[in-house]
Amino acid sequence: MAHELNTDALDQLFLKARSHNSWLDRQVPDALLHKLYELLRQGPTSNNCSPARLVFVRSAEAKQALLPSLKGHNGPKMLQAPVTAIIAWDSRFHDYLGELFPVYDAAALYRENPSLVAPAALRNSSLQGAYLMLAARALGLDCGPMSGFDNTKVDDAFFPDGRWRSNFLCCLGYGDDSSLRPVGPRLSFEQACRII
Repeated sequence: MAHELNTDALDQLFLKARSHNSWLDRQVPDALLHKLYELLRQGPTSNNCSPARLVFVRSAEAKQALLPSLKGHNGPKMLQAPVTAIIAWDSRFHDYLGELFPVYDAAALYRENPSLVAPAALRNSSLQGAYLMLAARALGLDCGPMSGFDNTKVDDAFFPDGRWRSNFLCCLGYGDDSSLRPVGPRLSFEQACRII
């Protein structure tokens, strides 16, 4: 497994992949969402804690429930997308650590220090959200990640018991390349990195 991916794979995952705001009228089947999850769940998290919980918003009714929380152009973007994933985190993720990480009682850390739950869950669910985008691209889907929304409204609409909490949203489908803006600049290695 320790070999460099070919140029086509690197292009699909990173170099030519784009964040989409407009979508083709092409559905994403349930089987592909299952395959997507099977891939993304293999990504590493601390102590294999896997706190991300996903809600795939597809139906017209669910989209209307999500719409009031979105800001600016994110509403039309979400309505047009075949699927929008709510990447959330489970405030009781540590209840599964006995199953997911049987090496030692890692859950004790969170039981004894409840203030550590939210930072660990947010950090690791963010990782899992990034794995979702890479897995989606690997399966031929395009992504449109969004943070322009009201978390409280999303949580009230989709997670009223308070156990799951939204992190960010990501539209999934087949992007309309004709509406893409020019590629934005990126920071250079010298601007963003240090070797010490």
